[in-house]
Amino acid sequence: MRPDGRAPDELRPHSFERDFTAYAAGSVLVTFGYTKVLCTAMIDEDTPRWMRNSGKGWVTAEYSMLPGSSPERIRRETNGPKGRTQEIQRLIGRALRSVCDMRALGERQVLIDCDVLQADGGTRTAAICGAYLALSDALVRPRQAGLIEVDPLTDVLGAVSVGVIDGEVRLDLPYAEDSTAETDMNVVMTGDGRFVEVQGTAEAEPFSRAELESLLGLAEKGIREINELQREYMAIEVAPRPLGR
Repeated sequence: MRPDGRAPDELRPHSFERDFTAYAAGSVLVTFGYTKVLCTAMIDEDTPRWMRNSGKGWVTAEYSMLPGSSPERIRRETNGPKGRTQEIQRLIGRALRSVCDMRALGERQVLIDCDVLQADGGTRTAAICGAYLALSDALVRPRQAGLIEVDPLTDVLGAVSVGVIDGEVRLDLPYAEDSTAETDMNVVMTGDGRFVEVQGTAEAEPFSRAELESLLGLAEKGIREINELQREYMAIEVAPRPLGR
């Protein structure tokens, strides 16, 4: 029995709340169980210096865990992001760019911020799911204003954690399971079933090919369920908002 009573292949209750803040072009509060991440997207009508005059845009991400997001206060990374933070924000950026046509985006960049308000496992995967929707909303608004002609997003994007605990393959791990997992894996996939990234580690005994395939199959099942909710979210019309407000 899992600590929260879920079946091995069951996601935690999850939700996406649009326009959680007033000023970002896209703002989504994503909730997976007790994990809550605020994802915002801001558009800069410029590109990094190394991309200027290329005809292409850019999407980048930052990630942080706020001081009150865990039982023990997390110190702010005032001297720059540490190794784990850098790894996660690069993952988020890579994942988002995998489903964004940079030429359709034009010479502008979208800046994504993922701030963990409450952490109970799966913060990076929840951040990717919410960041995708924040990016989607942020790109709808310039299209409403006639600044972008074609939707730069090429597919939906989702992510989830899976693992092996007590010999059992489980989906969407809270901290109680993640911290004791024999194998821990984060999977990022596009809506058409292609893998963007697979991060898997044996924390104890090495895992077999059969276990790997079970983990990937379970992750795909979970991500397809997340994609369904994302599509429902995107089917609701985004309220127009003055850009820069």
